[in-house]
Amino acid sequence: MKLNFNSESIMSLDKNKRVHFINSLGGFKSVSLIGTSDLEGNENLAIFSSIFHIGANPPLIGLIFRPSPPERNTFNNIINTGFYTINHINESIYRQAHQTSARYDQTESEFEITNLKPEYKDNFFAPYVAESNIQLGIEFKEKITIPINNTTMIIGEITQIYIPENCLSEDGFVDIEKANSITCSGLDSYHKTVQLDRLSYAKPNQEITSIKY
Repeated sequence: MKLNFNSESIMSLDKNKRVHFINSLGGFKSVSLIGTSDLEGNENLAIFSSIFHIGANPPLIGLIFRPSPPERNTFNNIINTGFYTINHINESIYRQAHQTSARYDQTESEFEITNLKPEYKDNFFAPYVAESNIQLGIEFKEKITIPINNTTMIIGEITQIYIPENCLSEDGFVDIEKANSITCSGLDSYHKTVQLDRLSYAKPNQEITSIKY
């Protein structure tokens, strides 16, 4: 038997229960640490599960921010400096990554609080997470307000990429499972992954085959 919810019953749920409920329905999500610094050199690190691919030419990636207040240090740093990093979370650091969701003051570094190491590469302004196996350097490109719930979408261009050599296939596919990247569901549930298959490009009247790499 399946439970049934309509708009009225959804909105009648306790606020915290509704937040967990709706956040879980979207399925497994990408989860990463966003590294930024302000103009005074204060470093910030925050966990996000609202990261998504936008396009490959140019290489664009999106990020959703909830309404302010409260103050969004990561958002302000991105707007003010134009740079941020996206760092995949792996099994060895997911608890530290989760702790960055706590609300700290602008001058408190989540790197220091969680004992994660900031890493600067190739004169990029924002810090990477040294413990992350897949690291992306992003340049801010566009801000879009979403009026229906007063959230904001940030669009950035990927300008730097660091990945383990053994994770890159000849056709360009990145095996993030080899990098030990994890996923999440809801707000607080973290998961390892097991690949079922990788399939060929689908075309009419052509059988789908498994890709070996």
